[in-house]
This record gives sequence, structure tokens and C-alpha cells, in this order.
Amino acid sequence: MMISVLQENLAKGVNIVQKAIDARPAIHVLENILLEAEDSRLKLVATNLQLSITMWIGAKVEKPGAITLPAKTLADLVNKLSRERVDLTLDNSTHTVTVRCGTTISQIKGIDADEFPPITHSDDSGIIVSGRMLKEMIAQTSFAAARQDTRPILTGVYTLIDKDLLTMAAADGYRLAVRTGKLDTPYSGRVEMVIPARALNEVARVLGDDDEEVSVSLPDRRDVVTFHLPNVDVSSQLLEGRFPDFTTIIPRGYVTQSVMYTEDLLKKCQTAEIFARDSANSGRLYVKPPTAPGEPGEVIITGKSQERGSADNRLDAHVEGEPLDIRFNIRYLIEVLGVIKEERVVFQSNGAENPGVLRPENREDFVHVIMPMSQ
Repeated sequence: MMISVLQENLAKGVNIVQKAIDARPAIHVLENILLEAEDSRLKLVATNLQLSITMWIGAKVEKPGAITLPAKTLADLVNKLSRERVDLTLDNSTHTVTVRCGTTISQIKGIDADEFPPITHSDDSGIIVSGRMLKEMIAQTSFAAARQDTRPILTGVYTLIDKDLLTMAAADGYRLAVRTGKLDTPYSGRVEMVIPARALNEVARVLGDDDEEVSVSLPDRRDVVTFHLPNVDVSSQLLEGRFPDFTTIIPRGYVTQSVMYTEDLLKKCQTAEIFARDSANSGRLYVKPPTAPGEPGEVIITGKSQERGSADNRLDAHVEGEPLDIRFNIRYLIEVLGVIKEERVVFQSNGAENPGVLRPENREDFVHVIMPMSQ
């Protein structure tokens, strides 16, 4: 293999695909990135056997070939090189690649490409979705997926494709995020799957701010879904099992409703969290209706620490219904407020022992449910 690429393109490709590599891979070669020169492109691939990321970058290929190189070493080196042409030359006898960039010459020892596992991906027909909408839907759901794998199915995002409606939902037992979106081109059937949140986060990371179309190849008999982005494919094994029926968790009514400015509420929660950290992030919300017609209501967000003090944060709100004193994990509130871009947010509750509901004002396509903490 003998090729030339631009440093910025190589660095971008390495940084994107290495996200598929686990901290402690099951086998040694999975610590590596596969580099395969073909035609006028260099293909970069990394995998942990459940998640695979493939990227193509432009290259001048004088001699085709393939090798796997240790991801961390390659990334550390490439990111330090100057922004000019990088020449890669493989010595097949020693599996060593010489990297030349300006006055810098380095050698990286690799592993034969034949030892790299074949990448499983789906080429079945599927759907076309707006990249901007997909990125937003992932951001507004994946954060609510479970971090621990005590219930593996909850580490994924339930994804339903039903004609022209795309639904994503994530839950960790303490909160639930549900987002829906319309497909421009309806799908002819109905598909349910649970995609690991990690895989979806990598898709969102690759997606730019442009509203580019994303082709999604739906699962075949191998239970793999593949997202085809510009010059990047992300393939993921689906999670096995049945996702809980979350529709019954979403309250249909309320006895207290408050409408607040999103940014103001977020800042108040962040201040309360400084003190709530010492008590498992337990924060208190007091919702007070107006004392007289025409006056604003009030919401007070409180965080307390026995050792470090407390914070009571007040903000005006449009309040309807009964007074409310409820306790939530303040971190959960911060995370959902961080993905709501609308100016105002609506909070609803049926009392201190019942889940709270947050949604952007005047939108029905996103809802977040948070279970209360004990008083």
C-alpha cells in the first residue's frame, strides 16, 4: 500500500471511526483501525463487533493494499501532524506503515488486515429521513437511556417506523423521553427495533448542521441497522428483548400546570444542583399559583446540602391549578431542559406522588416524563 491523503481528512476520519472501539476490546485486533486503499479512496473501519463505523476519504492511491493500525497511536500521531499532505507506505513483510508529513517521519507497527473481522451491515431497503430531524430526535431521547446494563434493553432507544411516522423513545426506569417526527416518504410497512443509544449518539455526532438526507437500511435476518451518511456508514446490532410499553406511563391530565422560560428554569436548576449533589441530586420544586387575578405565579427550585448550604431559586411562571411541592432528581431536569430549544417549557403534574411531565410549549411531538423522588 502506498497512498497520499490530506492530514485534516485523515485526522477527521480516524477521530470519527475510533469511537466504535471499546476501552478493553475482546481481541487485540479490535484495538485497531482497518485502513484499506481502493480506487481513489482510503477506507477507515473500526468495530467492537456490535457497532461498526466506516468512513471513506479521498486519497491518491499509487499502490492499493490494507493494514490495521492501533487506533490510539494512529490518532495521537495524525492529530499532531501539520496540515499538509501525509504519505502512507506499507511494508507488507513487517506490517509496518511509514508515515511521512513534512519533516516528520514515523513508523507504526500494525496487524495483518486478514485478521480484522468482517463488518456486518444491512443493505436492505429502508427509509430516507431528514438529517436535521434525526439529529434532534436522537438528542431528545438518547440521554434518557440507561447507562448501566442491568436491564440491557433500556440502554437502547425504541424506534418505531409506521408509514410516515417515526417514533423514538428511551427510558431508564426513572424517566422517559418520547419524540415523534414525520417522514417525507412514507414506509410501506411497520418496523419496531431497539437501537443501542451509543450507536445513535455516534450517528448524531457525525451528522452536520446541514439538512442532509440520511438513508437507513432496516434490519434483515442478522438484526443489524445501518445508517448511510455522506461518506460514513454506521452499523449496529439491535438489542434483543421487548421494550416496555411506555404509552401507559405518560399522564393524560394534570392538576397543576406551569409555563416558564426554558433558559431561566435551566439556570435555576443548575444553581440548585450545586447543593443538591450531596443528596443524590434531590431537588425540590414548589409551584405556587398567583395570589390574586392578573398576578404571576411562582416556581421555586431548591437544592440543599447539610455541609455546604442551600439555594432557593425563584422565577415567575404562568401557573394554573393547585399548589405543588414535589421532589425530582435535579440532574434529570437539567438534561431535558438542555435539549429543548423552544423559548418556553410547560410543566404538568397530578401531585407530589405522580410523575411530572415536561414538554416544549405549543409542541406535541416531544414529551418527557420524570418520576418523583421520595419526600
